[in-house]
Amino acid sequence: MTVYNNPIVLQRADPWVLKVDGEYWFTASDPEYDKIAIRHASAINDLQKAPETVVWRKHESGPCSKYIWAPELHRIGGAWYIYFAGAETDFEASGMPTHRMFVLENTDADPTTDNWVEKGRIVTPMDSFSLDATTEVIDGVQYLVWAQKDYDIPGNSNLYIAPMENPWTLAADPVMLTKPEYDWECIDFLVNEGPAFLFHGDRIFITYSASGTGVPYAVGLLSAERGSDLLDPKSWAKSPVPVFRTCAENGQYGPGHNSFTKSEDDSEDLMIYHARNYTEIKGDPLFDPNRHARVGVVRWNDDGTPDFGVPEPDDVWSPVTTDVLPPDGGPSAGTFVR
Repeated sequence: MTVYNNPIVLQRADPWVLKVDGEYWFTASDPEYDKIAIRHASAINDLQKAPETVVWRKHESGPCSKYIWAPELHRIGGAWYIYFAGAETDFEASGMPTHRMFVLENTDADPTTDNWVEKGRIVTPMDSFSLDATTEVIDGVQYLVWAQKDYDIPGNSNLYIAPMENPWTLAADPVMLTKPEYDWECIDFLVNEGPAFLFHGDRIFITYSASGTGVPYAVGLLSAERGSDLLDPKSWAKSPVPVFRTCAENGQYGPGHNSFTKSEDDSEDLMIYHARNYTEIKGDPLFDPNRHARVGVVRWNDDGTPDFGVPEPDDVWSPVTTDVLPPDGGPSAGTFVR
């Protein structure tokens, strides 16, 4: 059984890991929010030292010129796609960002080539703050799930689902799956965001993150039966309590915005997420760079539901505070402890 390092990659929030033909492809929000980069390795423990290739940079002005957030890399129909959110201006007077969702395509075998093509914005019926698009092909239908602001509903974002005509175009109007409603979803900010699909037997799960990006940040869970109408909100059950949250005993705070992948031998489901290892944050937690990417093993309960346990303590690097990593990718503060 593999013993995983934690963190797996320093200073990379909203981590996305896609396993293709035994290779782990990693992307995440860059601390500068100005670019999208990909790295890859044949083992998760090797991702920190893997070279990083910048495949796209923000525009100089207009859409996608600010705050490039939460890229995801997907393989669909023989091509690579990156889903991400970008803004056009600084935060509005209301405090809401101006993000919309966009798609890049690359038909090369290697997604680190420079042949990425902008397919444009994912247009939704509501022209409002939207981000964190994720996608899955289920029983021959490609679905998109994302977070978006509805001005008639209190809060920053709800989760929506829709089928897709192609990887950058919706095929039907979206349906809302969840909105912030429980106390734990409404700390600092009323937020449901960062969805990720997880499959087990005949069950389909979607994790999502809620509340502010500091210590209160936590993971919630939706579940549906395979074969049910995934566009019917009644097909989805929502956990009334968070399924993954801060563990002060392990020095892990605000875990969330996760993805899922498989272990090297495909025997285990792995949860890739970010968390901080300290609570003293200067200014807005969103702009603190030390949400490191981490990994945990998903266990399965007898009733078929996932058990995410608690965030594991750091075992490779000591806290990094606000230093910037050197070019070789090694830690710039603290020392190796293993």
